This record gives sequence, structure tokens and C-alpha cells, in this order.
Amino acid sequence: MTQQHTFDVVIVGAGGAGLRAALESSRRGRTAVITKLYPTRSHTGAAQGGMCAALANVEEDNWEWHTFDTIKGGDYLVDQDAAEIMCREAIEAVYDLEHMGMPFNRTPDGLIDQRRFGGHTHHHGAGPVRRSCFAADRTGHMILQTLFQQNVKQGTVFFDEFYVLDLLRAPDDGRAAGLVAYELATGELHVFRAKSVVFCTGGYGKMFKITSNAHALTGDGPGVCYRRGVPMEDMEFFQFHPTGLYRLGVLLSEAARGEGGILRNADGEAFMERYAPTIKDLAPRDMVSRAIYTEIREGRGAGPNGDYVYVLKDDSTVAQRTVTRGESSVDNVAITSGLAAGEQVVTEGGDRLKDGARVQTTVDRPAGAASGERRGHRGERGGAGGGGRREGGAGGAEGAGTRQRPASTDSATPSVPPAAPAVQPGTPPAAPGGTMR
Repeated sequence: MTQQHTFDVVIVGAGGAGLRAALESSRRGRTAVITKLYPTRSHTGAAQGGMCAALANVEEDNWEWHTFDTIKGGDYLVDQDAAEIMCREAIEAVYDLEHMGMPFNRTPDGLIDQRRFGGHTHHHGAGPVRRSCFAADRTGHMILQTLFQQNVKQGTVFFDEFYVLDLLRAPDDGRAAGLVAYELATGELHVFRAKSVVFCTGGYGKMFKITSNAHALTGDGPGVCYRRGVPMEDMEFFQFHPTGLYRLGVLLSEAARGEGGILRNADGEAFMERYAPTIKDLAPRDMVSRAIYTEIREGRGAGPNGDYVYVLKDDSTVAQRTVTRGESSVDNVAITSGLAAGEQVVTEGGDRLKDGARVQTTVDRPAGAASGERRGHRGERGGAGGGGRREGGAGGAEGAGTRQRPASTDSATPSVPPAAPAVQPGTPPAAPGGTMR
């Protein structure tokens, strides 16, 4: 039996964009959110590093510089009016989340802390600036929790685990009139009639062989709109995140490079100095992705197949070895990245090794560091930070990762051959002698 529902506004998708839209519309009319997942399982929760706004809490900054970076980062194809609105209102958006209860990291003075992120500069490209506002390495997760709580308080009606099948359009003028959805638990069809329909269904990264996107990101929303003749714009502009665990599709946050991670090729060269001499490893994502691909294509990639590069830290020594079946943990898993034609590479953190798995690993040996010594990282708890993006969504939080357990002081340090000069992972180290699972 088909069930009928009537609302003023129906929103499809319950990620950061959908929940924020629902919070606004629920103050003005009866609002429903349709989502094929539980709201707090949406992919915004994968965002690690932060969301960027020119708060100037740590360094001099303003929204005009942010606007310049946004437009330049898009090779001047950006809608400049939209970029100005986003960058100017990003400041208020961050403070709105703070007032809703979002637990941002803080400076010693109690202000929202900020860190560096790729493509963000001061004085129109003069140098990198700390602009990313973050909540440890769980920024996206905290955004979801905060917005969901506020929607529950506001009385937004949620239809969880409903799959939208079709868009209803008025026959006379083609305006959106509602949706048809399928309830996964019962198989029943539901018809939603609404004055306004908003699609916030996220990306479709699963079209790529390697991606950090969840399995749910299959392009259902754009597909429904396309089939009903809704004009689509800029569908080819799919952003690539340059760094991740080699071949696994596990994100390594841009914050790793913001905290000192260096991209190096097989020769140990910090090659971004050739592509972006001023901001180097903190260049925009498209520049970094192209640089990685160029290094690989020209024969400077690392590994047996020469198809990845390293993200390493400059002040460490590195020894490489092969880990095979039977070894469940290592000191620091080498975070590498490679961009092959037609693939999206995004990544972070190391999990248990599968039978026969072979991974590159590194051992951090700073001078005088004792085995098991803990090393702080701007108040974060194990694992790399992440943020914006949301790839693709307004506000830009990025990528997802696994959590790294705190280092154990009694874990055994693996024996390794003499260290070779090179690089070390861009993720915050677990601690020399510690374990990562």
C-alpha cells in the first residue's frame, strides 16, 4: 500500500548540507528529510581536517584573501559572486556551529584554533595561512552530531533508510512537486508532496576504482534529477584528493601536510618545490594531484611498479621493510599516494594486514627519542586530522580516516635495517615504538 505525506519542504540527504538546510527550513515550514542512511552515518562524518573560514584567530587573515584563494584555486572558472558569498559568510557559519555546541579545538586563549590547509594563503598568495577550523581529526563527525541534535530539537521529521526513486514535477510548468521513495525495511512506496524539494545527496566517488568515498556514494540524487530533465551543471568538475594509503582508498588528510608532511618521489626529492615554489606542499589539491601524476608518469614514482610517492616528515629518518602475514602491527605505516589515470586517490591510517598483504612501512627515529615516548600533536588524539570537504559540499570538509590508538609504552620495537634518507608519513606519528591498528 502506498503511503502519502505532505510537507512544505522535502530535503533528500542528511549530510552536512542536508541537515543545515533542514535546520533553516524547519524554522519557516514543515520540513522532512529523506535519507537512505541514518543521518549521523552520512559521509560528512568522514571529513577530518576542518572547515575553512577567515577568523584570524591565529594569524592575520580576511575573507577577501579567502575569496582570492577560492577563485584562483578553481583556475578562474569559479562563479565569483558565489565564492565571495561563501567566504564572507563562512565566518558566521563557523560561529553558528560553535553556538550550537560544536566542540572545536581551542587556542590557549580559548578561541577556535586554526591550522594550515592546502591552497589557503595570506596577502593574495604571499604565503600559507592558518584558516582551517577543526575538531581534532573528527571535524565532519562533530558537524553531523551538532546539526542532527539541533534538527531534533527543531522538530524536523526524518525518514531514515528511505530510498528516493523518482522526482515529481508539475505537468504545466515543470516545477518540483514532490518525490516517490521506497522504504527499505518494509518495501512500501511513499509519495511525498511538497512545495519545495532540495537535493543534498553528495558525490558519486564510487565511479572511480580507488576512492575514500563510502559505498553509498553512487550518484543517486544526480541520477534522479537527470532522468527528469533537471539541468545539470559542471558535472565533470570532480575534485581529487591527492593523498591516501596506497591502493586502499583510505584518506590521508590534507592536515598532514599542513603540519609538516612533505611529498617526496622515489629519489627522496621534495618535488612540490618545482611545481609551487611559494606554498609547495600546501598548493591546491588539483595542482598537487597533477604534480604527483607527473612524477609517476616521468618515472620518478616509488615502489616496484613506480606508481606512488611518499608523504613524509622532514625531520625523521626512514627505514623501509616489507611486512607480511603474521605481523599485525608496525611502528608507522608509510602513507603514500599515487594518482593513476582514471583513478581517484584519497586516504589515511593503517589497519590490520590481510593474509599475504605487503605494505611499505617506516620507522620514525628522531635523535634521542626513547621507545614508547609519546609525542603531542596540537591536542589531537591519534590519527591525522581532516576537513572540507566535505568534498564537494559547501564549507569544504574533507576525507575520512581510521583512528590510531595511543602508543603503548610496552610494545616491542621492530628491528629494522639501517635507516635510509628519505621521508616519513604525514600522519601524526603514533610514537616511536608504538603500534598502529
